[in-house]
Amino acid sequence: MAVESTPLTPSDPPPSAAAAAPQGAGAPASGPGAAEKGGGEAESQGGAAAAEEKGNAEAWGPKGEAAAAEGEGEEAAAAVVAKHPLQQRWTLWFDCPHRGKSGGWGTSMRQIYTFGTVEDFWSLYNNVNPASKLGLKMDMHLFKAGIVPKWEDPQCEKGGSWTVMCRTKEMFDHVWLNVLLALIGEQFTEGADICGAVANARQNKDRVAIWTKTASNEAVQMSIGRQLKEILNISDRIAFSSFADQKVSSKAGQGYFA
Repeated sequence: MAVESTPLTPSDPPPSAAAAAPQGAGAPASGPGAAEKGGGEAESQGGAAAAEEKGNAEAWGPKGEAAAAEGEGEEAAAAVVAKHPLQQRWTLWFDCPHRGKSGGWGTSMRQIYTFGTVEDFWSLYNNVNPASKLGLKMDMHLFKAGIVPKWEDPQCEKGGSWTVMCRTKEMFDHVWLNVLLALIGEQFTEGADICGAVANARQNKDRVAIWTKTASNEAVQMSIGRQLKEILNISDRIAFSSFADQKVSSKAGQGYFA
């Protein structure tokens, strides 16, 4: 036997509304008075909701949205810290001569990384071995971008180098780091004449050298030598020799002393 369903009339509340209706202490009132009362309560609640929505709209209107956007922008800026650019870009090179293999000096030289900000320098420095960890006869160079650390480079061919001899591995690391910081920080008055610096790991004594462009300019070279000693806070005498002299004699120090 089929069960006949009774359709809801417009005056009947939907089941969901009835289920969601608030329950009081007693049975719900019925009749015109109750309907009028219910309508008043609904209107009152609707007015409160509208007022709250209006208040939110005023708080998060153009000014509120701008404040929120500004706050989000500050958070984003804090998350991505602005980097500090250097006056020029620098390139790290590494030279590891292969034993038993023929080839001229510098044939095993490799360009590692070029940077132009303080943050990128420290990121690089903290991810490569210190000078004291270089193997025997290995070299590490930091030169201005565009200059190859070879005597034959046009920027270097008429220059020379100031050399600091390092008695211990600790001194080797100390001198190398402070020379790097002095270079990228543009601490030398005659910095335009500087090509870069090299750390040489050698059997008898490790050394750090600054390469310059114009060996013939004694005043410029002496200024660089004196400032280098001040930066490193050393009293040892350091020597400068031109690359032309170094090609003739393997002994550095045929030129100026500071």
